[in-house]
Amino acid sequence: MALHLPPLLLLLFLRLSGLVHGTTDPPDVSALNDLYRSLNSPSQLTGWSSSGGDPCGNDWQGIKCSGSSVTEIILSGLGLTGTIGYQLSSLTSVTYFDLSKNNLHGDIPYQLPPNAIHIDLSGNVFTGGISYSISQMTDLNYLNLANNQLSGQLTDMFRKLPSLSLLDLSFNHFSGTLPQSFGSLSSLKTLRLQNNQFSGSLGVLATLSLDDLNVQNNQFTGWIPNKLKSIDDFKIDGNSWSSGPAPPGMSTAADSNGGSSSMYNKQTAGLKGAAIAVIVIAVLVVILILMAFAKRRSSVSSYYMEEQFSQNRSFTPLVDNEFAGVKDTSSVGLKATETAATALKEPFADTQKSFTDNDFANTFNSRRNTDLISFPTYSLADLQAATLNFSSSSLLGQGNIGQVYKAKFADGKVLAVKKIETLNLSGRCSHDFMEIVSDIFKLHHPNITELLGYCSEPDYQFLIYEFQQNGSLHGFLHLSDDYSRPLTWETRVRIALGTARAVEYLHEVHSPSVIHKNIKSSNILLDAELNPHLADCGLAPFFEDTNENLGPGYNAPECTKPSAYTRKSDVYSFGVIMLELLTGRKPFDSSKPRIEQSLVRWVAPQLHDIDTLERMADPALHGLYPPKSLSRFADIVALCIQLEPEFRPAMSEVVQALVHCVHCTSINKRIGGDLGASRRSDDSDSGYY
Repeated sequence: MALHLPPLLLLLFLRLSGLVHGTTDPPDVSALNDLYRSLNSPSQLTGWSSSGGDPCGNDWQGIKCSGSSVTEIILSGLGLTGTIGYQLSSLTSVTYFDLSKNNLHGDIPYQLPPNAIHIDLSGNVFTGGISYSISQMTDLNYLNLANNQLSGQLTDMFRKLPSLSLLDLSFNHFSGTLPQSFGSLSSLKTLRLQNNQFSGSLGVLATLSLDDLNVQNNQFTGWIPNKLKSIDDFKIDGNSWSSGPAPPGMSTAADSNGGSSSMYNKQTAGLKGAAIAVIVIAVLVVILILMAFAKRRSSVSSYYMEEQFSQNRSFTPLVDNEFAGVKDTSSVGLKATETAATALKEPFADTQKSFTDNDFANTFNSRRNTDLISFPTYSLADLQAATLNFSSSSLLGQGNIGQVYKAKFADGKVLAVKKIETLNLSGRCSHDFMEIVSDIFKLHHPNITELLGYCSEPDYQFLIYEFQQNGSLHGFLHLSDDYSRPLTWETRVRIALGTARAVEYLHEVHSPSVIHKNIKSSNILLDAELNPHLADCGLAPFFEDTNENLGPGYNAPECTKPSAYTRKSDVYSFGVIMLELLTGRKPFDSSKPRIEQSLVRWVAPQLHDIDTLERMADPALHGLYPPKSLSRFADIVALCIQLEPEFRPAMSEVVQALVHCVHCTSINKRIGGDLGASRRSDDSDSGYY
């Protein structure tokens, strides 16, 4: 007997059937929508949409599906621009992911398709390092990141990739030695590392069964393992191989690369005589130096030796190879009081600085002081025109001493203008304002927002700064959703380290030492590449007559009045910012349960419990972080937020500890640049404070 359904019910049934069989899984649709927007909504991707749609049912270009799940994304050579978004981890069924030969930029995000077998991102302009999520892709067979601008040292992230057959990192800017986890790549057949700056030996590759190995044009040294000589396609030219007799199990480059052996032998033969001459000259120079030293030894005073030691105290340089020689110690993981007492001893007290340090710094700065006859000035009329007469549409934020406006000038420049409220001058005359301006102009560091000019007229004082297009760290952490403005763990640690370098410069490098007194997340501005720039440096004189310079939750316990602020108070405030980066929470949040309103009080007792720590980590991270890095980060926080100021570390020690933290995070992006350089950006609107 046939089943007769009413026409309306039959139509509803057919529609539901169509949804079941033709509609793509919602998480896949959302991820592809985000990818499309991140690629600047390219017209060449036919069928794609920035919201909604049916990739599997409506034939989106480059998308292949199985049922309702997206399984392949192939968008190679389409001239695509932009970035690749931050929702790719939702594509759990994607096994083939190819965006090669485009013009994509930015970091490779953590959130790549987690079950991918084939990933090809070659031929783009990606920067930073290798995504940490790749270390968890146990089925990954093919990884091609060649011809990008990736940099830094590879971390030990290859232990869980037993299926990886091809790894191509060629034509990038990677440096440092090869990680020991390369030895775990038991299925690897093709390894291409040419045209980087890798160094050290190839010993870690000796256990692999490779068919194709290219290490040309790097900085490798030592001898070639004999086991690599049997590789069918083996290219080694353009390195600094050892030429002497090879130890057992090793061979020279000439023995391992027959095609270049004759040229190699000619070079080594020609070098032998030169090497002998260099050795003889070096010995003679050493003898002369020793004789001169012995002759002058008695005339060198102990004061001079003391002065040299003081002037040459350690300061962490901003260089790419800063991880070289860093030992993987566990001292940072000790209890806060034990670590503070042993591993993090402050080089000098807050209340004093050695005479020789001041003398050296003043001598260094004296040349600059003679040039500070005039500073770049802006007229009030120009500022009014650039800010639409300081209209609300140009307002970026409200700070403690006045408003900040976005100023667009006729020549196309975009700057930030801080309007100083006259009440905050506390009766100071314009001459004192100029002294403050002069002091700020002397601050030069890539992680400090640079002062570009000023305006001083009766009843009006303005400071003009470089504009940072991504607004403040506060805005990223507390005023945006997880997907529109995400911060990966790598980026968070990089922001912490860059900010720590800025405070280290203020406290321990600049002379006289500068106490910031207003360190908070709204004063950490982010440029186009999310590098941090500390704002409001040198403005502490405006806070001398107020106790309300910091927002709730940032003040150190001892700061009951302005005169109580020390460098250790800045360290405490910096520790609170690290807590914000760790948890994604505000320092004080009245909407939380009473026990959780004060972030420091809630978190501090739990910082050494790894299980609790992972539960407190910002949910926006989606668990994508190296646990070891998270734990070390928390250890540094515990030291910075101690109740007793004397137990908090100096900022130079915090920088060193964060470098250790970076070492166990896949941060390969350059942090902060050189001391004399500063990145600037003058685009877009974002929240300023």
